[in-house]
Amino acid sequence: MGLKVLQISTVCGSGSVGRIVVDIYEALLKNGDKGCIAYGRRKAPEGIQAYRFGSDWDMGMHVLSTFFRGEHGFASGRQTRRLIERIREWDPDVIQLHNIHGFVLQVELLFAYLKKAKKPVVWTLHDGWAYTGHCAFYDYTGCRGFESGCYKCTEYQKVYPYALFRNRTKENYIRKKEAFTNVLDLTIVTPSSWLAREVKKSFLKEYPIKVIPNGVDREIFCPREGTLRENMGLLQKFVILGVANVWERRKGLSYFIELSERLSKEYQIVLIGLSKKQLRGLRGNITGLSRTSSAEELAEYYSMADVFVNLTLEDNFPTTNLEALSCGTPVITFDTGGSPESLDESCGGVVPKRDIEALLRAIEAERKEPKRKEDCLKRAERYEKYQCFQEYIKLYHSLAGQGE
Repeated sequence: MGLKVLQISTVCGSGSVGRIVVDIYEALLKNGDKGCIAYGRRKAPEGIQAYRFGSDWDMGMHVLSTFFRGEHGFASGRQTRRLIERIREWDPDVIQLHNIHGFVLQVELLFAYLKKAKKPVVWTLHDGWAYTGHCAFYDYTGCRGFESGCYKCTEYQKVYPYALFRNRTKENYIRKKEAFTNVLDLTIVTPSSWLAREVKKSFLKEYPIKVIPNGVDREIFCPREGTLRENMGLLQKFVILGVANVWERRKGLSYFIELSERLSKEYQIVLIGLSKKQLRGLRGNITGLSRTSSAEELAEYYSMADVFVNLTLEDNFPTTNLEALSCGTPVITFDTGGSPESLDESCGGVVPKRDIEALLRAIEAERKEPKRKEDCLKRAERYEKYQCFQEYIKLYHSLAGQGE
């Protein structure tokens, strides 16, 4: 008899985390298990057993609570109670948590239930929000406050989830620590070894930690022939590609702009995911797009690029690196977070964070001696999505006492 696994996530099907949630769901069904996804906002793809416990009105109130009171994760009590009732009705064998921040849940209520339910819980951390007093991403600002209690936060107005008026990082840290610790049967999963090391320095270190890397759909992200280079007038250019869902400060747009000012006319930078305001501010040898129409089109951009450059200042285990490799395109990244972990010398390069001189040398070396497409594809094989997400299935069965 198959397992019943309930996943709880802010989103379902949208963004990198939302796509991972759906991939795990599909792996469950393929294995003969049952899956259900409870999510807080946006829409779920058709054909999936999913339940939206959130509402736009409640999310708006949670946003206001965060902005004005600085209490992110401690509003949305009504919809959290609705979710708990649904969990009781569905009675899963294993509960899988993903991001539970994002203006959708009252985390104290949820974890009070999880402590009483005594069901196996797997919590995949896609960032550091769970163990800080405020920030989802903190390393790029140089902050290590979570190691000592987040007593003197100076970033709460500048970084997500943006508390504009009140600094409650110390109080939030204490509340999170009390809520998230002492769950009887909880396993932490991190997609990168870097994040696993960070968790071991936090108040979550009491829990077992397992590293399961994100996977890539190699049927969609594969080398593609096309006319993009010709259509864009780039046949004689060395094309540098950058991709982000949102080009916030952490994603390194300012370094692409600095890079463009240092490159000769032989090079062309193509950036995908820019806002209208960012597009208006482009100049020189940068071509910008707001988004692609599909994953297939994005794969065409990866395939036409000579190199994919990831200048993130902090990321867990970027799926963009995997997508580029799976299209046969080498990757150069800053040495930040878990970004270098998907690479080796055969398919990419790693340069010190914020070091433009080292970045220029790495790009020039790639132009003169390109990495072999075959080596990039071989590296991508180890991150085939079904293979990666089978590790979740094995973990669920092990925790539920059904072996692997």
